[in-house]
Parts: sequence; C-alpha cells; structure tokens
Amino acid sequence: MNSNLAQNIECLETDGAPLIVNMGPSHPAFHGALRTQVYLDGETIVKAKSEIGYLHRCFEKHSENSCYQNVIPYTDRLNYVSSLMNNVGYCKAVEDLMGVVVPDRAIIVRVLICELSRVIDHLVCVGTNLVDLGALTNFWYTFNVREKVYDFIEKISGARLTYSYTRIGGLSRDLYSGYEKDLKILISEMRQAIRDVKGLVLKNRIFLDRTRDVCVVSKKQALDWGFTGPCLRASGVPFDLRKAEPYYYYETFDFDIPVGEVGDTYDRIMVRFEEMDQSLHIMEQCIARMPKGPIMTDDKRVRLPAKQEVYTNIEALMNHFKIVMHGIKPPKGEIYSRTEVANGELGFYLISDGSMNPYRLKVRPPCFYMFAAFEHMIKGYMIADAVATLGSLNVVVGESDR
Repeated sequence: MNSNLAQNIECLETDGAPLIVNMGPSHPAFHGALRTQVYLDGETIVKAKSEIGYLHRCFEKHSENSCYQNVIPYTDRLNYVSSLMNNVGYCKAVEDLMGVVVPDRAIIVRVLICELSRVIDHLVCVGTNLVDLGALTNFWYTFNVREKVYDFIEKISGARLTYSYTRIGGLSRDLYSGYEKDLKILISEMRQAIRDVKGLVLKNRIFLDRTRDVCVVSKKQALDWGFTGPCLRASGVPFDLRKAEPYYYYETFDFDIPVGEVGDTYDRIMVRFEEMDQSLHIMEQCIARMPKGPIMTDDKRVRLPAKQEVYTNIEALMNHFKIVMHGIKPPKGEIYSRTEVANGELGFYLISDGSMNPYRLKVRPPCFYMFAAFEHMIKGYMIADAVATLGSLNVVVGESDR
C-alpha cells in the first residue's frame, strides 16, 4: 500500500479489520490509469481515497514552452475521445484574447464538429458503461456507428483520433464536396443506434436495478463539488453554457437541455441519451444554415498569406516570415474562456506577456471535479455500484491528470 496515501486515510473504527482493496489502475472497469483505494466491510465501501492518475503528460508546461499554434496538437490529448472540442475551446480562448473575428462559415463548422464530437463521446461513455454492467451487445451498437463517424471526420480533417483541425482564426481546411449527403446518412444511422440501445436497456430489470437510486448526487452536492455538464444536469440543475452564456450563435439554434430528477447513475446515463438526440438536431440545423465564405479570418496577425501571394508580393512574404519565425503574439493580458464540451465546462485560463509563447496556460477540465467527488459518492454503496457509477461519470484521465 502506498504509504503517503495510507497516511491520508483515517483509521476506521469497525468491529473487525477492514479489507483494503485497490480499484485500478490496471483494470478494465476502471477507465484509464485511475486508482481508488477502498476500505470494505464485506462488499460495502465504508471509506475510499482516490488518486487522479498516472499519465503525467504535463500539458500546461508543454504549452508554455510552445508557440500558440503548436499548442493545438496538445489539446487533442486532453479528452482524446472528443478531441475536436478541445481544439475549438483552446482556439476560442486565444481568439477572445486577441479580438480575432472568426468567419461565419468557420463558426458553423465548429458547431457542427463539436456536436458530432459530443455524440461520439456519449456513445463511448454509454457503451463502455453498459459493458461494465455486463451488457456487451449495447457496446457493438454504439461503437459500430462511432467508427462510421470517424470515417466522416477523417474525410474532413485527414486524421482519425487526434485531429488538430482548428486554427487560431478558423479551420485548417474546408468541408469536402458532398459532405451533406454523407452527414445526413450518418445522422440517421446514429439515431437508429441510439434507439436500439435504449430499446435494450429501458425495460431491462438488471440495468434498472444496477443504476436506479445508486450513488445519488443531490443538487447541492453537485454544485458544491463543482460538477458541470451531464452529471450536473442529471442532478436537476439545468445549466449549460450553450444556453447560459451563448457563443458561436448557439442562442439561434433550437435545442433543449435534458435534466434528471434524482441524480443517480440512471439519470447520468439517460441524460446523455437525450443529449445525443439534441446534438443530432443541432447538426441538422447546421447543414441547413451552412453559409458560404472563407473558413479562415483575414486578420494578418494570425493568418498565413496564400502561397501565390507569398511568391508575388513582398508584404505577403514578410507577413509569412513573421508568423512562421516569430509566431502569433497576442497582446499582454489574460482571459478565461470556457465552452460546453461533452463532459461539462472546459475552460482555458490564458496569460500573455506579449511573446510568442503563452506565459501561463491553465486548463479547467470537467472530469477532474467528478473524479474528485467519486470517493464521497461511493461511500455506503457496494463495489459493483462503484463500477457502475464511475462509468456514468465518464472520467477521461488525459484531461484530469495533465
């Protein structure tokens, strides 16, 4: 047993010596390199202590030693299940600090890829969570359609998992010709997959017994623990940044915010089911209202000139040289910019000293707060309940242990 961790766990006053069990980090039911040490009375958890993980990627320090554009690939490795949302969130922070105006077409494409990412993130969460409960069939329904989504994203970005698709000021490339037809077919297939999985679980006695009234989180607890996203809304708090602090024209889109009533594992799963339907509805609106125009700003502080201009115009050549050699240089200042990603609020606190590297880049990942509360949520419940609950929190270690 880790001596430092043991010192943080108070001695238990039980009739007999408690059984100490390490849940994770090397276990398929413990998503990622997480670890929770539990004290058991039989199979009941009487106390627990968590460690956030063992990845140690040093995202923030790497970013502070890179130029602003080169940070984008690092953001892919935060929540690697929905990397595009991290790309968008980071670029938005830099753009907000610099006052860069992003073209409308790039904005709607960003909304489209974010909602597509939200769906595949929830598909992974629900599919693997149901596997943890012993329901393997559902996994194939969710992952089969997810692979088709990856095929679509690969056509857009050229990559399959970590994309680096956005750029400060816009996007790396435009949508391909004929994407509308492919996307409409994909939306139909995703809807069918969601219906199939819901049909398998909504009246399933084992699923209901394993999730209802399990690890309940009240409204007050959710707010006190810093929950955001589906886990907060499952506890009955209708907070979503897309509605509360609209960005990228979200106030003009028609969609609802699913909210739970009990705050148990069942609600955390079902809220994600409903959110997928809402995201598909937003994607259909993106297709219908996709504007024409550029996908990159004309702001010379961040936009590389076209090659033909570089070859024929001295000012364009100089501008190209300055951006490539000296990088993007936001003015001195600081900003906190946040977006609503699949698991909740993803925030970037950025400080610029006027140089080509961020002076400070602090990320506020939604998963960190959920896993911090996990040891309190599972107290008094059984080990099987802890496994089911961890899946419903959808902790991604890449953004938590950074």
